Amino acid sequence: MMKEIIFVTTNKGKIASAQRELKNMKVLPYNAELIEPRGDDIKEIAKQKVLQAYKIVEKPCIALDSGFFVEALNGFPKAYVNHMLETIGIEGLLKLMDKVENRKCTFKSCLAYYDGTNMEFFESNDHGTLAHSIRENENNEKWSNLWYIFKPKGFLKTLAEFNEEDFLRYDNNSKDDTCIKKFGNWYDTYCK
Repeated sequence: MMKEIIFVTTNKGKIASAQRELKNMKVLPYNAELIEPRGDDIKEIAKQKVLQAYKIVEKPCIALDSGFFVEALNGFPKAYVNHMLETIGIEGLLKLMDKVENRKCTFKSCLAYYDGTNMEFFESNDHGTLAHSIRENENNEKWSNLWYIFKPKGFLKTLAEFNEEDFLRYDNNSKDDTCIKKFGNWYDTYCK
């Protein structure tokens, strides 16, 4: 029987990514809005989200939080991605970076698992650079509008421009294991 995990999120892109990356597991999406506490600590935010998620589903589940850190802007917007997107948007972020040469940035993510007793955290960093303009191409796996301007290390395309072949190369060769993959490897061992 295939292992299952409940993923509590309203973000369809995160569900699609989890389904793609957790090949040996069935991801059961549970659409619920989780309150994100304000703060800079992505791990703490993921913890609070998975505690809320567990209260809703009353079964082992996962929740995920990510932040976006632009080196030249002292890490801005950090864990405040949604607030940044709602206020200045990606257009405003690009305007802040208009004449800046250092375009290094990082997605930092933390997936939290909770089964009512045990809590585990899985973290990952995805390094890249900011594009100079918005580069659109809708795909089902987009988590955030930041995908229109984030070029992963080793790629000339933004995540939003990726096709299936690009994602395969990205997943296999271009980055450390994602927090989702780290969770999947642990869960395979933990839940025998």
